[in-house]
Amino acid sequence: MSSSLGHVLLGDIGATNARFAMLANGLLGPVVTFEVAKFARFDDVVAVLLKDPYRKATISLALFAVAGPVEDERSALTNCSWIIDAHELRKRFNLDVRVLNDFEATAHSLPALMAADLFRIGGGQARTGASMVVLGPGTGLGVAGLCPNSDGPIAITSEGGHATLAATCDREEAILNHLRCRFGHVSAERAISGEGLENLYQAIVELDRIDIASRNAAEITKNALGGCPTATAALEMFCSFLGAFAGNVALTFAARGGVYIAGGIAPRIVDFIARSEFRRRFEAKGRFRAYLELIPSHVIVHPAATLLGLKALVERCPAPVVALTGMRRSSRASSPV
Repeated sequence: MSSSLGHVLLGDIGATNARFAMLANGLLGPVVTFEVAKFARFDDVVAVLLKDPYRKATISLALFAVAGPVEDERSALTNCSWIIDAHELRKRFNLDVRVLNDFEATAHSLPALMAADLFRIGGGQARTGASMVVLGPGTGLGVAGLCPNSDGPIAITSEGGHATLAATCDREEAILNHLRCRFGHVSAERAISGEGLENLYQAIVELDRIDIASRNAAEITKNALGGCPTATAALEMFCSFLGAFAGNVALTFAARGGVYIAGGIAPRIVDFIARSEFRRRFEAKGRFRAYLELIPSHVIVHPAATLLGLKALVERCPAPVVALTGMRRSSRASSPV
């Protein structure tokens, strides 16, 4: 990183947590985490950061990766009420601020991840110089690719999480029909996210006429790992849908460099995913089974991969931080569909 940049404030802004770290002299400092629900506005978090712990730092640049679409340096987060506006932040804090999509940033972390940062699921061997893809179920479902280019890899964001979800068996079709009655259109995010896991669980309960209490995603996961049949069925279906969707994304990006699962859910259930139908469904693409069998899949277990991606972006080309060259301006839709 150019020493002229001095201290760079990096932020990974999700709908549940906002994580920050300072980049200085090529080193990433400790991660500071805030619960989004405790702050009415993103500006309030920045004010706290600049008062403490970063009041003594001379910050030359703030680079925020956000869980939402970015248009004209402004983002209304998809799954919470925060609005992040670079223009307003510059005025209020006298900071040079840049905003990009969180999965775009995470894509930039992929070449820097080490074996200890990953949990491998399935076979395959990454092809050097090939496209890579990252997708992640958390509060929402993000998707981005990292594609080779002569001037360095280019991150490509997408709205893939809002593509129509497909069933591959009668049971899944019954679940999706149930969800269509609730939502009309059933996107991948309606099943492959924290809220999606709750949707699957509720659909199973209602279709099977099970007399059981409602549970949130964390409770469903805990009960599934503890052996509850209904929660296990929901989490199994979640992993099956995730595998099928990941295979679709691998085909879309020709991701011979590997498929990486990020987000807040997968790292907590890696052993369950490894035992599930994830990898079988990933490869189950008819004539292209052999193609997908060669593509490795991993869960990212590094706790701050998005911040690593921002660090890699700044270090690779300090000037882009001026223009954010190669960064796309859109990501997930502004409301779940």
